[in-house]
Amino acid sequence: MHIFFSGIGGTAIGPLALIAKQAGYTVSGSDKQDSQYIDYLRKHGISDIHIGQSLTQIEERHRQEPIDWFVYTSALPLENPNAPELLFCKDNNIKTSKRDELLNQIISDKGLRLIAIAGTHGKTTTTAMTIWLFQQLGLPVSYSVGAKIPFGDMGHYQEGSKYFIYECDEFDRNFLAFHPHVSLLTGVTWDHHEIFPTREDYQQAFRDFIAQSTNIIMWQEDADYLNINPSKEKFIKILDSSVIRNDFQQIKLAGLYNRLDAWLAMQAVGFVAHEPDMDKLSGLMGKFPGLQRRMEQIMPNLYSDYAHTPEKIRGAMSVALEIAKETNQKLVVIYEPLTNRRQHYMLDDYGDCFAGANKLYWIPSYLAREDPSQRIIPPEELISHLPDQSFAKASERDDALKSAIRKHLDDGDMVVCMAGGGGDSLDEWIRREFKR
Repeated sequence: MHIFFSGIGGTAIGPLALIAKQAGYTVSGSDKQDSQYIDYLRKHGISDIHIGQSLTQIEERHRQEPIDWFVYTSALPLENPNAPELLFCKDNNIKTSKRDELLNQIISDKGLRLIAIAGTHGKTTTTAMTIWLFQQLGLPVSYSVGAKIPFGDMGHYQEGSKYFIYECDEFDRNFLAFHPHVSLLTGVTWDHHEIFPTREDYQQAFRDFIAQSTNIIMWQEDADYLNINPSKEKFIKILDSSVIRNDFQQIKLAGLYNRLDAWLAMQAVGFVAHEPDMDKLSGLMGKFPGLQRRMEQIMPNLYSDYAHTPEKIRGAMSVALEIAKETNQKLVVIYEPLTNRRQHYMLDDYGDCFAGANKLYWIPSYLAREDPSQRIIPPEELISHLPDQSFAKASERDDALKSAIRKHLDDGDMVVCMAGGGGDSLDEWIRREFKR
């Protein structure tokens, strides 16, 4: 089967293309621009990648070897419903779908059982931790994770594996395409308001996902939030963090949220691998090397984190505060919100999520998939909703901010940049301006 991936350089599509290649399918693709990740795909056997997404090039590729399946990102039909590649495939009766349908097909073809990690926050870290435990136990495993990890590719198919570990995203209701053998819920708070216009709509999507799962492991607060009770029809393990606090606090990882994510991963691996020794798994978790943009050190004392919602920020702060306390440093946060649309719903949710920081620089939101009818909320207004505004300053991403960061670093402070954007985001800016 010949599969063509549109946007093959993306963090979701690229790893799936690699999985398909490793699983024995013929793979080709295209992207708007070249990138380091596309070079990486070429070096790992996917040489048939075209830069540019014109009608001419996909016609030629289809003439050379007929395309059986066209895979596209969730954003494509929303942002460019008349994309030449998409229209060509529809006109020529070529199967088209988002990535989830293809992944389901691969899982079915290879006889794999799906371990799905879902939730508003913590799912990337928990997915990486679950993969890590499988590897440390010597268990073959296939997987897809939404961030770069130092112990493997973002996507990988391993011959002989029984399980596929998947970061199962709720955006565009993608996770409802799956019927997992085991589902982990990392934490649920209303998000993606353009897809889920009400809190109830978001909650119901997660209830539907749980109904489609054979076995579920989740936290008590999420069970309460979703009104989920133990079921006679399926296995639902509900964890109460207040009861098992002494257990997960033994995991030698910085940050309460990291330890909670680790405990969830340990429960899943213990369940499917029949490994009851939690002390053994805890020891392995203590060696977890982390992943990109999760308190990632860019240079000494300068970190980047993907935190861009109040709950994600609390998680990042729990890690940063423990590090700063251990090293006796002041903590400085640079925050770039992700999308103006989100801010209209989050105004009153930030609360004290930055509590403990000595200084907060709040810069304008990273704009993507915006509603043009909504006014842009400036940093000053967002800051005004914090209960304590004394340590916060509205800033721009400019030379003045660069100088301020440089001074904090010279003073020995710990500086954490929190941002969820992609190209030309705060994360990309600090990597460019503050090279090792």
